[in-house]
Amino acid sequence: MPSFDPDAAAKPGAGIFGLPFTRDESRIILLPVPFDATTSYGGGASGGAEAIREASAQVDLHDFQFGDVYRAGIFMEESPEHISELSRRARAHAQPIIAKGGAEQGDEVTLSKVDSAGEQVNLHVYNAAASVLAEAREGGAGGVGGEIPGLVGGDHSTPFGIIRACAEHVTAKSGNGGAGMGILHLDAHMDLREAFEGFTWSHASIMYNVMKRIPAVTKLVQIGLRDVGTQELAFAANSGGRIHAHHDLDWSRRMLDGERFTDLVKNAIEPLPPHVYVSFDIDGLDPSMCPHTGTPVPGGLSFAQASIVIELLAKSGRSIVGFDLVEVSPGDGDEGGGGGGGEWDANVGARILYKLCGAAVHTSSPR
Repeated sequence: MPSFDPDAAAKPGAGIFGLPFTRDESRIILLPVPFDATTSYGGGASGGAEAIREASAQVDLHDFQFGDVYRAGIFMEESPEHISELSRRARAHAQPIIAKGGAEQGDEVTLSKVDSAGEQVNLHVYNAAASVLAEAREGGAGGVGGEIPGLVGGDHSTPFGIIRACAEHVTAKSGNGGAGMGILHLDAHMDLREAFEGFTWSHASIMYNVMKRIPAVTKLVQIGLRDVGTQELAFAANSGGRIHAHHDLDWSRRMLDGERFTDLVKNAIEPLPPHVYVSFDIDGLDPSMCPHTGTPVPGGLSFAQASIVIELLAKSGRSIVGFDLVEVSPGDGDEGGGGGGGEWDANVGARILYKLCGAAVHTSSPR
């Protein structure tokens, strides 16, 4: 890249993070998914990917933890307009059901329309992620030194297709030994509700659907949890050891009693198999970092703590085969930090995204 100055301002029309790469020149392929039909409190996550794209031009390209991440090549696809339109239509159907607290008898036709939209998103994302992973196989790397897909949402229902594609990719890899794929899930919520408010593909049901429908996901480790339901707790308890839930208040109490945060993280990720997918809901952070996210919850990880979790996973010897960043909502108005309310959320999101890229590149590089 003789003509690219990583310390210069991003040029107009440049790619994500101001980078000059084409898709063919990039190791990380980011898939924007502007869909948020079922968000049940605050909306706006469908605009997250484009807000992050714009904010990413302000991210300095030397990362304190992962170095010159940009050198691996990062490319973000254009936002698919048909998914945006699908989101608008599906949300119009979903809103009356959400407003009355969930589906009732007689809502079957409306529910089917929203569920159909979710299925279309799942297929779109699956095909896009599978294409990226197929390119990795064709390059002979099989996910080690090859292309890595990352999804930028959108609400938390959107990653089902990429998780499925990554799990199938891991299963097809030689030498996996039946260990399957693990998920490191950073979130304020367990997302283990069955068809929340009647919607099969609800944002609150993503991990329920993954654990029910993708058996190749053998471990789910959840960090940052603050709001949980009794049925979710029961589902995790009855998972036969597939789900390991870590609650924010418990970690805070243990750290006040003298335990180290790094030890808590290392113990938490220990059950994960060699191949891991990272699902990062921005509301896993303290809500001062993401005030416009759909369902903010007091407490949560600081930016530094989240960065350390990502780093410790990357340096644990495991391979990150894919990742997502979801529930970033641009919001509106003038409150918040940075250059305005929505810009703050997007600036935080862009920096988390760059660290996810850095971790994925670190774990896929020959070592």
